[in-house]
Amino acid sequence: MNAQQGMLAGKTVMITGASSGIGAAAARLFSAQGAAVILMARRAEKLQELADELNAQGGTATAVTGDVTVAADAARAVEVAVERHGRLDAAFNNAGWGTAREPMHLMDDADYDRIMDVNVRGVWNCMRRQIPVMLENGGGAIVNTSSTAGLVAPGVPSAPYIAAKHAVIGLTKAAADEYGAQGIRVNTLAVGVTRTELMQQGFDQNPGVEALLTGASMLPRVADPVEIAQAAAWLCADHSSFVTGATVPVDGGFTAR
Repeated sequence: MNAQQGMLAGKTVMITGASSGIGAAAARLFSAQGAAVILMARRAEKLQELADELNAQGGTATAVTGDVTVAADAARAVEVAVERHGRLDAAFNNAGWGTAREPMHLMDDADYDRIMDVNVRGVWNCMRRQIPVMLENGGGAIVNTSSTAGLVAPGVPSAPYIAAKHAVIGLTKAAADEYGAQGIRVNTLAVGVTRTELMQQGFDQNPGVEALLTGASMLPRVADPVEIAQAAAWLCADHSSFVTGATVPVDGGFTAR
């Protein structure tokens, strides 16, 4: 398919957590669908390699090294989008971090702080900078990455992670309600077990967890990151023009049981 005819053709999209996993898969898919992509993550070398790959394939990608927990970094990524392309049409706020479950009373406060900062403050920082630019453009679309842990307590993630992913859904609904009349749609993905770098580390460190998690799904397997990216692309595109405030499960049926 010609990228100029893709579902994101002509759009400028910001993607966080873009150096690997779901974010990198989204970068490749969104670019193939015609979007100019602004890629944000902490790992500068990996991020630039991805941007170079997409540009070599005829896409338009810009790497902006940054940490979503730092408001100034989020602001800079949005500023780059406006400087390079004059607008920001959509955003996939995908950066996240978590740990496996351990008793709450034994967890260190630093773990709680990091989990909440990356998953909740990160989304907060990004949306607060993305929304004003979208308002100037007459609207836009934002997709935030939550998890099945934002809907239920799956038994494997830590309590702060479960709380953080519930909070992402709350922020999404609040933003959708506040800005819907001004043309901004905001949705979230309740992501199931996906073979990301972080998830694979968890599988390697905890034998049996992969089978435990996939066995509870109607589709008993681990998702490929591109399967999550496809849902995000649809929500960022005009194809989903009457969808907002939604939590879309992309979880192989895990939460449907």
